[in-house]
Parts: sequence; structure tokens; C-alpha cells
Amino acid sequence: MLLAIDTASRFLSLALHDGNQILFESSWYTANNHTIELSPAIRQAIKQAQFRPADLTAVAVSQGPGSFTGLRIGLSVAKGLAAAAGLVLVAVPTLDILAASVPALGGSLIAVLLAGRGRICAQHYTWQGTSWVAQGQADIVSWEKLVQSIDHETLIVGEVDEPGRELLTANSGLVHLLPGTHNLRRAGFLAEIAWGRIRNGSTDDPASVTPIYLHQPGVPHP
Repeated sequence: MLLAIDTASRFLSLALHDGNQILFESSWYTANNHTIELSPAIRQAIKQAQFRPADLTAVAVSQGPGSFTGLRIGLSVAKGLAAAAGLVLVAVPTLDILAASVPALGGSLIAVLLAGRGRICAQHYTWQGTSWVAQGQADIVSWEKLVQSIDHETLIVGEVDEPGRELLTANSGLVHLLPGTHNLRRAGFLAEIAWGRIRNGSTDDPASVTPIYLHQPGVPHP
């Protein structure tokens, strides 16, 4: 049984996945109460799915980018569980979780995450074979700069605030916003990615895995 944990933003998500199907999933908004809410939510998830902590064999976690505090909390809990119980650990880039929710539509995709101060974290993807594959590195940009960079039809998925929606909608000839159901990061997709990596033997060392942080221009690292 794999437990998936996503605390990369103010939207938290948990899932339990047995390798074939999701047996529990919950996503909710938290006002920066990650520390208070996460551990009780994990206990409740395991109880509600009628499993025991001893049934867990793996844990997956959103690695970032995202909130500095949220990422630290999620990674700490995941690494602690992995080390204490000998669980397999898989850390997955946050924006890959969003991309995984988008159907095989082909073309280009940009996954976005609000980064504060009118900026977003954006990652470009192209459809290759059976999945979306990241192109280059994620970057922190303004909505204006992102829109200016789009020169062909592109899907947008993720956190879009009202200023961003207005700019993207004004460029509807090239930009296609996905429905809200895709814009919520779901731990079920994190779990699916993690199981694929486990089957391929690509897991992480709990002692060495670290969050992926992106630095906003002019904003110091806390």
C-alpha cells in the first residue's frame, strides 16, 4: 500500500493506492495549518480505508516547487515514515502531478503554480508517447511574460488567479484553460506516478532527498 502526500501549497491532498486502484483520496484547502492537519489526516485516511499503518509499503511526496513551509512539512513526514518503517520513498516534482491529470490531448502544456507577488511557477511539457514530458526547467515568471512566450496552441493547467485568467482568456486563440477539475492537484495522480517509478526501480533515498525550491527575483530565501 502506498501513501501519497502533497503539501506543496495551501491545497493539501492525500491518497492511498494499492498499485491497481485508489482506495482513499482527499483534497482540501488549509490556511497554512499543514503541521496541525497533516498527521491526523493521515491517521484518519488509513482508518477510513480500513487499513493499518503496518500495511504501508511505500510513501510518495510532492517534492516542489511550492511553499517553503509546506514542502518542508510534507518531506519531513514522508522521510520520517520511510526511515522509521522501512518504506520505499518516491519524491515527485509538484508540477508533474498537475501534468499527469491532463488527458492525452497532444501538443503543448504549461503547468502553473501561484508563487506570490503576482508571479507564477511555470513548467512546459510536450506529449511524448504515453505521457507529458517536462521541457527544460521550471521558472518563476509573471503572467504577462508567460503569455508573451506562447506562440502556438497551448493547454494551461494549475493555479490560475483572476489576473492570470483575464490575460489568458484574452489570448484564447492560442491558450486553452483546462476545466477546474484538472486544476486541483490530486494525490491520486501523485500515487500513480510513484507506482510507475517503483515498478521501474526508480526510488529515492530518504536520507538525501531534498525539496525543489525556486527563487523569485528579489526575494531572499527564508
